[in-house]
Amino acid sequence: MTPACPLQLNDHGRLRHFLSLDGLPRELLTEILDTADSFLEVGARAVKKVPLMRGMTVCNVFFENSTRTRTTFELAAKRLSADVITLNVSTSSTSKGETLTDTLRTLEAMAADMFVMRHADSGAAHFVAEHVSPNVAIINGGDGRHAHPTQGMLDMLTIRRHKGDFSQLKVAIVGDILHSRVARSNMIALKTLGCPDIRVIAPKTLLPVGLEQYGVNVYHNIEQGLKDVDVVIMLRLQRERMRSGLLPSESEFYRLFGLSEQRVALAHPEAIVMHPGPINRGVEIDSSVADSPRAMILNQVTYGIAVRMAVLSMTMSGQNEQRQLDAEKSAQQEAR
Repeated sequence: MTPACPLQLNDHGRLRHFLSLDGLPRELLTEILDTADSFLEVGARAVKKVPLMRGMTVCNVFFENSTRTRTTFELAAKRLSADVITLNVSTSSTSKGETLTDTLRTLEAMAADMFVMRHADSGAAHFVAEHVSPNVAIINGGDGRHAHPTQGMLDMLTIRRHKGDFSQLKVAIVGDILHSRVARSNMIALKTLGCPDIRVIAPKTLLPVGLEQYGVNVYHNIEQGLKDVDVVIMLRLQRERMRSGLLPSESEFYRLFGLSEQRVALAHPEAIVMHPGPINRGVEIDSSVADSPRAMILNQVTYGIAVRMAVLSMTMSGQNEQRQLDAEKSAQQEAR
């Protein structure tokens, strides 16, 4: 893993942007999980709001469609009492030739305090964080094949709430690893949180190079890979990102790597099944498994709101802290 991007942290090591899980310390990931745990109680109240971001404006800028991610970010910001603007930029100005920088400057002119950004190009969120006004925070809602850090953290919250201590777990990630930013974020998070046995199960054509840096064990046989695991994370088969020839057919993929009841039975008797959605039933997972008591798929959506509340509030707090630190430095320089 690479060191934490210096853009992400303020001078005291607090979140300033949330771009990737790369290099973030275990203590910070644990703080996000603990903060999200506290926000789960807010969702159970009659009035589902806290005033932590009152007066702030959060702008959701989605260059890629994603109903689940967009709506949970909207709910998270509103529950923190922020004003929310959501732009589906994929059908807006960029289709008319406007560049990413042009769109950024337009949004800055709206005086937003935070941008939640989803983009098809890897590194887009980092690019914006490097060029945005110093007083604006950037949250990565998914960029290309690179990262989906809030999905990674909501998956970690799901695992912690249902399985407990990471240091005792065996976790399998199954499917289209090559095109999955979720897989990458999950591998990083699991390794950082001390999971000793991370398994990746996929055909050779759907595996990226360099997997050894994540400390995972690679399997090409799903029956062997699922043996005695505590958590099974299935991934969506991303046909829209694939070149021809990577798979013979979806039915062949299901035959070799689909999660059926017989294959789930190879895992630990109390194993849970997860999926970031949307589900391709009969392609990567059987409906009987997706709808079973083992499946945490709807729980993941609920936990996703709490995790995104945690990330939004912690990032805004870190941004405000940096603003104060910069003001103090400026005052000290002037006093000299």
